[in-house]
Amino acid sequence: MNVGQKIKEIRESQNVSMNSLAKRCEVSQANLSRIESGQQQPAFDTLERIIAALGFTLIDFFSTDNSELEPDLKHLSIIIRTLSIEQRRALLVFLEQMKK
Repeated sequence: MNVGQKIKEIRESQNVSMNSLAKRCEVSQANLSRIESGQQQPAFDTLERIIAALGFTLIDFFSTDNSELEPDLKHLSIIIRTLSIEQRRALLVFLEQMKK
């Protein structure tokens, strides 16, 4: 999967429109569309802004640790990365309670 495809996958999994993401990262919607379709490679600073707007660090974005995960677990992993620390803690408590 290339960078553009990954951006699109994450954006769609977060139910974020292309227009909304473009505004958040101060990139034109046309440029974001070209990046997602693989027609254009983003400059480093542009890529960094897009990734940050999706709630990821560069390390998280390029990490391949979850490539072996089932699709539903991969989707959960993407969503969890966008949560604040407090939200992650609350989710953990909730999940622990579900196990019981």
